[in-house]
Amino acid sequence: MKKIKSESNITVEFYDLDPMNVVWHGNYVKYLEKARCDLLEKIGYTYDDMRQDGVMYPVATVELKFVKSAFFKQKLIAEAVLEEYQPAMVIKYRILDSETKEVLCKAKTMQICVNINTGESVYSAPENFVKKLDRIEE
Repeated sequence: MKKIKSESNITVEFYDLDPMNVVWHGNYVKYLEKARCDLLEKIGYTYDDMRQDGVMYPVATVELKFVKSAFFKQKLIAEAVLEEYQPAMVIKYRILDSETKEVLCKAKTMQICVNINTGESVYSAPENFVKKLDRIEE
């Protein structure tokens, strides 16, 4: 599988800071969500498409490695790369300073495909998702 990558621009907002005036660690998950949504948009398979296919992809695991702090008004790039899509969606991320390209955080999420109606795990990606991935890989 060709690895599909997207980049998202993020500006650190005041409300993302903790009492030490750096980005609170929990807000990096919000940055990952932005990157993941942009990646899915690039693929052409958004959360609305999932719903139409009768599935959802809840996050099962999140791994974060903090390398360096981010600060108020800092411009960031959140990279997302789709590593796997069956039996689960695995995405790797890097959050970088947009100017220096210095890595601030590395992350990985795994999302399991679940049938919306039954709540049961689905161990293959929806056909609609696979078709859209195949088009990108051409």
